[in-house]
Amino acid sequence: MGDGGCFPRMDLLRSEPMQLAQLIIPIESAHRAVSYLGDLGLFQFKDLNADKSPFQRTYAVQMKRCGEMARKLRFLKEQMKKDGLLPSTSSYSDNIDMNRLEAKLGELEMELIEINTNNEKLQSTYAELLEYKIVLQKAGEFFPIAQRTAIVHQRELEAHHIGEGSIDSPLLLEQEMMTEPSKQVKLGSFTGLLPREKSIAFERILFRSTRGNVFLKQAPIEDPVVDPISGDNVEKNVFVIFYSGERAKNKIVKICEALRANRYPVADDLTKQYEMIREVSGRLSDLKTTIDVGMLHRENMLRTIGCQLEFWNIMVKKEKYIYHVLNMLSIDVTKKCLVAEGWCPVFATNQIQKALQQATLHCNSQVGAIFHVLHTKESPPTYFRTNKFTIAFQEIVDAYGVAKYQEANPAVFTIITFPFLFAVMFGDWGHGICLFLATLYFIMQERKLSRQKLGDITEMIFGGRYVIMMMALFSIFTGLIYNEFFSVTFELFGPSAYGCRDLSCRDTTTSGLVKVGPTYPFGVDPKWHGTRSELPFLNSLKMKMSILLGVSQMNLGIMLSYFNAKFFKNNLNTWYQFVPQMIFLNSLFGYLSLLIIIKWCTGSQADLYHIMIYMFLSPTNDLGENQLFMGQKFLQVILLLLAVVAVPWMLFPKPFLLKKQHEERHQGQSYALLQNIDDPLEVDPHDDSHDHKEFEFGEVFVHQLIHTIEFVLGAVSNTASYLRLWALSLAHSKLSSVFYDKVLLLAWGFNNTIILIVGLVVFVCATVGVLLVMETLSAFLHALRLHWVEFQNKFYEGDGYKFCPFSFTTIQDEEE
Repeated sequence: MGDGGCFPRMDLLRSEPMQLAQLIIPIESAHRAVSYLGDLGLFQFKDLNADKSPFQRTYAVQMKRCGEMARKLRFLKEQMKKDGLLPSTSSYSDNIDMNRLEAKLGELEMELIEINTNNEKLQSTYAELLEYKIVLQKAGEFFPIAQRTAIVHQRELEAHHIGEGSIDSPLLLEQEMMTEPSKQVKLGSFTGLLPREKSIAFERILFRSTRGNVFLKQAPIEDPVVDPISGDNVEKNVFVIFYSGERAKNKIVKICEALRANRYPVADDLTKQYEMIREVSGRLSDLKTTIDVGMLHRENMLRTIGCQLEFWNIMVKKEKYIYHVLNMLSIDVTKKCLVAEGWCPVFATNQIQKALQQATLHCNSQVGAIFHVLHTKESPPTYFRTNKFTIAFQEIVDAYGVAKYQEANPAVFTIITFPFLFAVMFGDWGHGICLFLATLYFIMQERKLSRQKLGDITEMIFGGRYVIMMMALFSIFTGLIYNEFFSVTFELFGPSAYGCRDLSCRDTTTSGLVKVGPTYPFGVDPKWHGTRSELPFLNSLKMKMSILLGVSQMNLGIMLSYFNAKFFKNNLNTWYQFVPQMIFLNSLFGYLSLLIIIKWCTGSQADLYHIMIYMFLSPTNDLGENQLFMGQKFLQVILLLLAVVAVPWMLFPKPFLLKKQHEERHQGQSYALLQNIDDPLEVDPHDDSHDHKEFEFGEVFVHQLIHTIEFVLGAVSNTASYLRLWALSLAHSKLSSVFYDKVLLLAWGFNNTIILIVGLVVFVCATVGVLLVMETLSAFLHALRLHWVEFQNKFYEGDGYKFCPFSFTTIQDEEE
């Protein structure tokens, strides 16, 4: 849900207070009431008819009716898509009700089906006439020649088979034997079109079935023709078959039908052929005019439908959603009211009551709806009010797990910590500006882009535009601290504090630097760039900075576990989880952070690795030159003892105290049951407090053991995991330096325009593809892991479920 603002509400650390409400709605105003609640979008209905099938519910007929209307709308949309038309985005309402809409959709469907059927018949007839015209034109060219050749061929066959009078003899021979030799041979003929791919099979089957007693001639058609049956463009041949006798005729007809060869009559006389061509051409012209008029009417009809299709679709979906909700309600015994139960935020009580009152008023109902708050021990859903700025950060947290009801929301802190940790790994203010400009385009065009259908990747980037904007701004900040602009340094905040050791030197890479002025006021001194000391200096700086950031964020996570325990009044978690965890973490890594800060402030050369290792191996030995402050040895012994004590403090007390609490609660419930044994009506059978579940001490102890081991080992591994900030920051810096030095500067050194242009193109492509795309994705995923694993596991359970109210906004979002 959104409140329309652009800035995060930092005061919403916990989810909105929720309540379970019961609605008693008169049947005559139930439809309107549910519709108004859908517009409001702040009530999550519970299914009170979960034991019933969809066909047993009260409004099953209405649901079927809505489904049928949705089918008709899909049919209309498919017809528009087939014609290349799109529904208008500026749909208008014609104030039509559902009954009129249902009748109108039925009429439109029947009319379209009738138009399509007539058009298919006309198209099939047109295709047949077109084939007939092609056959007449082609057959007129070679029909007389083919006929003379067939007669000669037939006489040769008859002469060859003289004397063979069996039933398998050629058919023309039988006819010739019964007639006089001087009589002219009379042959029958078939003309038509045959798919070209079947022409060889057609010829073989004809020859074998008639024993060669036919004459076949084929001619290919240059362009594909529309098949009257399938409607597809098919390459075909025109064929002419000459035969003699009824038996041959019958066989040829069956073969033509089997191989989908379309037969058309052709006259022997050329004059008749010309007359038939003119007649067919006239009929084709008339049919074309009729088809065009029908298609124009169909197109106009579909365009009119397209102006209202989106509105009708939303209208039908809303109606279907309303009846779906009504099917979740139970009917009162009087069958005059519907009873609903569901979750809603406490702040929405007045809005829901107002919506119910408006439904009663607009339906002229004599009885108003009743809003009643129910008391329950069921865990409510989690609802955070977000806006277009905070929604992406909330979704990052929800992808890990939805917060338990009233649990501290990590998204509030993620708004700052997530882009900052990203920027620590992506510190270059030139790259940050490029990232910011790319994101600024999505933000400026968000009203236009939100109404368009984007690709998967583009939609993901558009949805996280404000996250990327924050990442870019923090990258500019950390880039200024690192003093890197595409790996180039600038003296933005004054002159450098360092110079050459020798005033005559020019090569700082070999001669080293000495301090000659006041300290550079902000960020890394630009003179460090390109020196022999650059990598060791930045390596030490970024590694120690990563540890400080990691320990700080882990301490924040443990602090939030304290606020969760305090809010839920869980003293066991406060004293036996929060306190020992803070002691253990800060006795070791908090102390390491303190040593880093002291070393930075004093400029000491102490070896922190040596201090931390021998703090465990030889805590009583003298520190020597590694001592940073007075009393350091004694403090280390105290901190080590505290860390050792914190482990059993986390492990042992909590399981035994939980067992004791369970036994006391069990005894108190038994005493209450004995008091109420004379009056069993006073005992609530639905009260969960009477469910005496056995306390499994072994399971609780093992769970606490696993939790303790996980925290102790995680304190080490999680701190080490934050070193990815150091590693990725150095990798990004050195990649940028390589692209600048080995591509751009190298191309510049050739003093050739073409080489310079090629080098510039390669530099831009490498910067965009590697540093602005791949490195951005890599740093994003690493920052995501640090929040999910290292930060949120200190306090965040994430075992809740999201508040999903009945809202028509989701329908409109789906349509968009």
